[in-house]
Amino acid sequence: MVTQSGAVERPQPPRRRALALLPLLLGLAPLPGRAECARPLVVPVAAIGYAVTVDADNRVGGIYPELLRAEAARAGCTIDFQVVPRARQEMLFETGQADLLLPARRSTRRDVHGLFVSMIRSRAMLLSIQPRPVLLHSLAELLAHPELRVGVVRGYDYDEVYHAFVAQFSAQDRLTEASDPVSLARMLDAGIVDVAIVTPMTVTGVLRNNPKLSPLIERLHAEAAKELSWGESGAYVSRTSSLSDADRQRVEAMLERIGRSGAAWRAFQRYYPDRDLGDSVRGR
Repeated sequence: MVTQSGAVERPQPPRRRALALLPLLLGLAPLPGRAECARPLVVPVAAIGYAVTVDADNRVGGIYPELLRAEAARAGCTIDFQVVPRARQEMLFETGQADLLLPARRSTRRDVHGLFVSMIRSRAMLLSIQPRPVLLHSLAELLAHPELRVGVVRGYDYDEVYHAFVAQFSAQDRLTEASDPVSLARMLDAGIVDVAIVTPMTVTGVLRNNPKLSPLIERLHAEAAKELSWGESGAYVSRTSSLSDADRQRVEAMLERIGRSGAAWRAFQRYYPDRDLGDSVRGR
């Protein structure tokens, strides 16, 4: 496991059974006198470590889906999870074809399309392979090294500062967009990119579930960039999907219960080492 100081910790094997029991462990009890949603909730998802898992048969699990399933059951709703690439997940949300976007970092662009509910705090960092090509502490320093190639995940959003720098890297013909975190890790390993801008746990989480790539975790190094601040992360409820007003309010209340309970943060603490979480993820 990567830390800001460069220390690593060998990952533990996946705990699928524990994830399946997550709602019970977190004490989510049924709601009395519930009303039912008029239709299933449409929720496109992409794999992102233990936050969202997708197995070989496209079965969806992980922290956020299990918490959402438990709350939906309490509220009398069902969920239609659809496995898609992250960029398509964003497009479906922006065009009103998805009821929820999760997990999602809060951003100005996303606020236009949905109502945000905070669950944890997170930040992107500069991720590289040991030995590091150059010691960097900011995006400005990275910009000043035109020889270094930069990788990001298409569809990820860390707000305006991030997009401004990404646009500059692209203008210098230094930017490569990966379709998912695993592809980004492979690009780092192959030397296609020298530095990735991403929440480190996003990458290390998916590598844990890939026996061929998991040894790469020990070679990763994360460094904070002063321009990339901590921000809220959680879920969005679409403003423009075909949900009725009553169901939209019901779904927002579901997410608020998860956020207020601290269930998401406790789950992250359960499945990731504290020293790694302290670098890139915190409770809200």
